[in-house]
Amino acid sequence: MIKQGLELKQTQKLSPLQIQTIKLIELPVMELEQKVREELYDNPVLDDTAPGGDDGEPKNVSISEMEDKENKEDGAADEYASYSDDYIPGYNLRTNNYGPDERPAYDTFSVRQSFTQSLMEQLGFRRLDEHEKTVAQFIIGSLDDDGYLRRDIESIVDDLAFRANVETDAAEVERMLGIIQQFEPAGVGARNLKECLLLQLKGKKQTPSVKNAAAVLEGFFEDFSNKHFQRIMSRLKLSEDDMKDVLKEIKRLNPSPGGQIDDSYDDQAQQIVPDFRLDYDNGQLILSMPRFNIPELKVNRRYADILENSRYTTERSQKEAASFVKQKIDSAKWFIEALRQRQNTLESTMRAIIEYQHDFFIDGNESHLRPMVLKDIAEKTGFDISTISRVVNSKYIETHFGIFQLKHFFSEGLENQAGEEVSTREIKKVLRECVDGEDKNNPLTDDELVEELNRRGYKVARRTIAKYRSQLDIPKARLRREL
Repeated sequence: MIKQGLELKQTQKLSPLQIQTIKLIELPVMELEQKVREELYDNPVLDDTAPGGDDGEPKNVSISEMEDKENKEDGAADEYASYSDDYIPGYNLRTNNYGPDERPAYDTFSVRQSFTQSLMEQLGFRRLDEHEKTVAQFIIGSLDDDGYLRRDIESIVDDLAFRANVETDAAEVERMLGIIQQFEPAGVGARNLKECLLLQLKGKKQTPSVKNAAAVLEGFFEDFSNKHFQRIMSRLKLSEDDMKDVLKEIKRLNPSPGGQIDDSYDDQAQQIVPDFRLDYDNGQLILSMPRFNIPELKVNRRYADILENSRYTTERSQKEAASFVKQKIDSAKWFIEALRQRQNTLESTMRAIIEYQHDFFIDGNESHLRPMVLKDIAEKTGFDISTISRVVNSKYIETHFGIFQLKHFFSEGLENQAGEEVSTREIKKVLRECVDGEDKNNPLTDDELVEELNRRGYKVARRTIAKYRSQLDIPKARLRREL
């Protein structure tokens, strides 16, 4: 049975401007520059050229100026608004979200010999027939970025048969792998960490400490990983000095040989480009948002003329062209207004963070960081928490004592013994200091770390210490023990 009825439902839809603003707020400055240039390429109405030509006539106009004209005309509500010719020649549509200072281009690339190419070059110096070279090249192509071969030999044999139409067997693959394992960097082609370290020791001068290190890794790798040094010393009859020499030798080895060489010609050299700059001058904190290479946006004059002239024609082709231009101008309005709102949102958020963490921004002392969560800044700015989260994500600020990600300033809080709320970041810093200053022959357990922090005035539970220790990548006491 089919029933019909009316239902009243309230829904919320985002406008194109809101959607555009949300997307732009998330972008850091480098990606914003790319987005602006993409918009310039996609939207012919937008232009970033100078406002005047050689003849002194205006070539570009501002959307705000066009809107002023539109509102003053009697036909403001008409589908095609009127735009007069008396545009202000020197007026550009500035997004107003960056200062005038320029900066050298930052799209530099790091181009070095690739990891794979280095191995292929070394392979070329070996006397191998074409069949053997094909097998060896396939093995090199199967190595991971860190230089390890994590595929079993039989899988490589099968892949050579099905993908490269090369018949081989496990013995030949093992033999070619053995040749590759002689290449630089030492340890390349290993199938696990143990083999990687042993390959590196094999290529060293065979001193007593190197031989002892090889014996430790070969026969007691698990005990060594768990730092059961006394058991190893007893089994191998090593003195404490011998064991210390073994540890020194192994610490010199590289667990990730492939990481020594860049594996791409295309990887962009990663740089941090701050979205904000904070200067400290005469006791005042001065915030700025550098412009960098982001162009100023304007509307190309000839498209405004097309829209203007369409009011006085009845030709279908010109009406269709004007309709297209109007769509592009609307899109330009949304994009430029979104840039303005992005600037206002980022600046208001950053000023609220600076005000909240004022003492920290004076001297950079971590102990001056107050507990702060997204909700605190949302309440100060009036923005939604999700908006603050988008602003904070992937943004950096340059200060007179270093460059920081905005996330660095957010942390939860705990009470100290005086009843004052302190940042968890401060507690983590104290925890790190305790671990760094401990006796490595007898490292502090979690219970002892709790007592130490309590002595310093921080009330923490054992589970909190374990949680923070994990977040700081600090191993358990047993794994921190040294000879």
